[in-house]
Order: sequence, then C-alpha cells, then structure tokens
Amino acid sequence: MTLWTLVKLMTKSGRKTKIVCTIGPSTSSREMIWKLAETGMNVARLNMSHGDHFSHQKTIDLVKEYNAQFKDKVIAIMLDTKGPEVRSGDVPKPILLKEGQEFNFTIKRGVSTKDTVSVNYDDFVNDVEVGDILLVDGGMMSLAVKSKTNDSVKCVVIDGGELKSRRHLNVRGKSATLPSITDKDWEDIRFGVDNQVDFYAVSFVKDARVVHELKDYLRSCSADIRVIVKIESADSIPNLQSILSASDGAMVARGDLGAELPIEEVPLLQEDIIRRCHSMQKPVIVATNMLESMIDHPTPTRAEVSDIAIAVREGADAVMLSGETAHGRYPLKAVKVMHTVALRTESSRPINSTTPNQLIVGKRRMGDMFAFHATIMANTLNTPIIVFTRTGSMAILLSHYRPCSTIFAFTDDQRIKQRLVLYHGVMPIYMQFSNDAEETFSRALKFLLNKGHVVGGDNVTLVQSGAQPIWRKESTHHIQVRRIQG
Repeated sequence: MTLWTLVKLMTKSGRKTKIVCTIGPSTSSREMIWKLAETGMNVARLNMSHGDHFSHQKTIDLVKEYNAQFKDKVIAIMLDTKGPEVRSGDVPKPILLKEGQEFNFTIKRGVSTKDTVSVNYDDFVNDVEVGDILLVDGGMMSLAVKSKTNDSVKCVVIDGGELKSRRHLNVRGKSATLPSITDKDWEDIRFGVDNQVDFYAVSFVKDARVVHELKDYLRSCSADIRVIVKIESADSIPNLQSILSASDGAMVARGDLGAELPIEEVPLLQEDIIRRCHSMQKPVIVATNMLESMIDHPTPTRAEVSDIAIAVREGADAVMLSGETAHGRYPLKAVKVMHTVALRTESSRPINSTTPNQLIVGKRRMGDMFAFHATIMANTLNTPIIVFTRTGSMAILLSHYRPCSTIFAFTDDQRIKQRLVLYHGVMPIYMQFSNDAEETFSRALKFLLNKGHVVGGDNVTLVQSGAQPIWRKESTHHIQVRRIQG
C-alpha cells in the first residue's frame, strides 16, 4: 500500500480532531460564520473578556440559524468566562519601558505617568513580594519587584517594551487571591443559561470547589451545560486531579500557564493533562498561540505547524484559535491550516495499528467493555461506526477509544447533537427515531449514502447500546456489521 493510498483511506471520513474558533470583529458577520463553519470550525467560542452581551447575542443567533439548516452539520457554542484577571490601567499613549528603568504599579485609580500606572486589583500590593518577577502580556515585558509601600509596588525593568492600556499582569509562580468566578462572570453565566450555550470554559480554576459551585447553580436552573475547566494558573497544578474529576473536560490554556510557571514546564503539563483527561474519558482542548503569527501573516511558522501536529498526536479532542480568528487578518486561512495539518497528522497513523487501551476497560462498567470491542471490530474491518443515542454516552465512550474511522452518532436530541461535536472523531447527526429499529437503521444508512459519507458495498459497524434503550425493554449490548446496499 502506497503512502498516498494510506492517506486517502484515513482522510476519507474526514478530520477527527475538532477546531474551536474565537469569534470577534474579524468573524462576527453572518458571511464569516458560515465560511468558518464550511472551512472547518466545530465550536464557536465567545470570549467574555471582550465585547458585550449584545454582540455575543448576535453571534449566538447566527450560529443557531446555521445549525437549523443542517442535519449533519453543527456548531457548538462555548462561553469562555473572563475570570479574575489583573490588568494595568488605561494610558493616554503607550509608555516605553527600558531595561534598568524604575517603574511603579499603584492600586490608586486613574494614575498614568511616565513611571507609574494603576492596576485594577486592590490586593496587588499584598500578593506580590520583593524579588517577584512581574510579567506583562504573558512575558512580552518583565519587571523585578524591588520594594513596596502601602499602595505601590516599585520595580526595575528587566525586559522592556511598550506598555499599552489594560495589559495583563502575572507574577511568576503565583496566582492572584481573587475568586475564580467574579461578579461579571456570574452575569455572563446567567446570559449563557438564557441562551442555552453548550459549554462553559471557566477561567483560572484553582480547585474543585469552584466547579462544584457552578454545577450546583446550573442544576438549580435546570441548565444542561457542560463545564470545561481552563488550566492556566500555578495554583491549579497541585489540585489538578480533583479539578479534572469534578469537571466535564479541560482546556490547556498555555498563555497564562506559561506566565505563572516556567515555560519549559508547559509542554510537559500539556501532555500530562491530555493523558489524564483521556484516562477519565473527558474531552481536552489545547489552546493559545497555536497559529499566533497568522494574526498578521498569511502563512504560519513551521514551529506552529509542528505545535498543532504534536497536540493531535498527543490525543487532544480539539485545538483552538484565539486572536487568529477573533481579530486576525487571515481567519479563514488559519482555520484551513489547522484543518489540513490535523488531517494530515491523523492520516500518518497506520490503519489497524492502534489497539484501544485495555487498562482503562477492566476498571469500568459494561458499556466501556462494549465500546472497546466495537472499536477493535471497526479497526480490524476498517469500517465506520454508526451509533444511535439519546444521551450521547455511547458515542463519547467510543470517541475515547479512538477508532480509526468516523463515529456517526445519530440522535433525536438537538442539544446532544451540539454537545457531541466537540468529541474526537464524532460526527453527530440529527434524526427522529421511529418505533421500528430496522426502519431507523435503513433511514440512517440511506442518509449516509446520499450524503456521500459511505458508498454502496461498504461495510459499517452498527452499535446498539446504552443505559436508556431506544428499541429494547432493558439495556443490552449488540454489535452488527452490515454491508450497505448501493
């Protein structure tokens, strides 16, 4: 088998690693959201650090309009909270900081001189210590703390640059003692409940208590929204296992993580978080700086291409674009690059070479064992998997065993369809189920055939399973291999 033949076989069913795109001024129009979706966007991210509810409402309405037009295409909505960010104040014009220069930060509001600016956090003076390193914009500039007064922190510039308004401040190795969910975040969370978003990405989660608090609130609202924790603070690392256990998934937010921790730790943490999420059968997103150069340039650096490929090889469910699509000059090209790199990287895995991790199976319920063997069967016969689900649970189990082919997940619930699009290898399709199982199977196969997802004469692995049976009086597990009549 030639390399090109192998690539065609693996890419026939499409890209399995999903793409999250941040919507902003460059992409908030109806035309651009449609183009992003057709180019490869699977999840639209609303960054609540920017914009207002009016602008985000417009994006939500456009995504819902897009979703209403298709049975086999869908865009999920992820609301990303601002979190407890520490920022410098407004400055009339950029202040040039030079190496060795003395510069101060004060908790007094409205201060902006050539050697002092305000910060928006009243406990800033208490949180930093003499000898700490302050990072501006994730390390674009750095300053060493030399002394403190009751209301100011006096520093010496280590690495200079232009200080502009509202720049993000970190202390190397420390997190601010602010609540993970601020008053503004709660307002935005309520906005998400009202609009039935699919996911929350919660910023600067330090412990599992925050996740439990948010989930309790969502239950009180009868809101079916999944909680993705953003791992981006130094304080989260000692509590990583309990945070991930409490969550519905994770985002490796490498920007702030690399500011609060030594940058050489970030690749190791990324791999560790992906591995932990995979073992817990929870989705994981790799984010920040993936195609940063494409904010201003039409082609990526070769290192950025390798970065995407590494995240795909490590097993991320999704990779994310931030400024590249929010305010970049080449948002569609950035999505296209991410799509093609992920697809090509996935195609480099030889067919049938990957056996699901058996160590996961024995410790879990019957459904896991069933998904494990369904994956082995599909890999051995080189067939796509078709699963019928009302809760999404079996599709998610199959996703985390990483079959080589696509998982076509038919569901009669639009919310489940939207949620499943985040998971690796899952193509969710909306279809009403009839009372006759065979009739439903026939309609599903005909749909896939008409859409070109399968061809006549192909075999498919058809999965029936679940704690909430669709056509059975009790839960049973059943795998069939069927040949499609063309």
